[in-house]
Amino acid sequence: MSRLWLILATAYLLGSIPFGYLLVLIFRGEDVRRSGSGNIGATNVSRKSPALGALTLLLDAAKGLFAVQLATYSGLASTDAGLPRLMAGAALFAVVGHMFPVWLKFRGGKGVATALGAFLRLVPLAVGVAVIIFIVVVLITRRISLGSIVTAALFPATVWALNLSRDPGVLALIGVAALLIIARHYKNILRLLAGEEPRFSFTRKTDIKVRTPE
Repeated sequence: MSRLWLILATAYLLGSIPFGYLLVLIFRGEDVRRSGSGNIGATNVSRKSPALGALTLLLDAAKGLFAVQLATYSGLASTDAGLPRLMAGAALFAVVGHMFPVWLKFRGGKGVATALGAFLRLVPLAVGVAVIIFIVVVLITRRISLGSIVTAALFPATVWALNLSRDPGVLALIGVAALLIIARHYKNILRLLAGEEPRFSFTRKTDIKVRTPE
């Protein structure tokens, strides 16, 4: 049991590495939380620098994938049925780490890129379908937040429909991760309902002022 919690704690710590915050701090000397949406994820980082935004996306996904990969080396899951649950648990804890990093007083990102990398290791086909859904929604609406919300909402059903897992434990862990991602978009949901959510553009910066983090 102690080894199980060690794996989950490691997944959390990996997920909690705030790459977006660190990259902007190192290369721009700024706190990304003080501009744009105030988020440490790739979308907000890209408003400072598209290159840093792309690198943030890659690194946030990589830490999720690495967290799940470590779970496969743990030796804790002695059966084929137990390994997917352990991997799904590691994926969930990596996402939670990104959302609530201990290093930033538990004020992190929304977990989309980290979930992408984590579940790419567990259910790659479902992630491929999710990416297509995301791209279609963003191209139609030009709202990355809506693409993320729709994709997260459909992801557990996608895993089930493609028959990638019928394990209730795995589906439950994936469902919790999806619900957390949607919940972290609550401000975006409110703005979408009010018609105030800004459209994302690769040719201009979106200026959204936020309060300075305490």
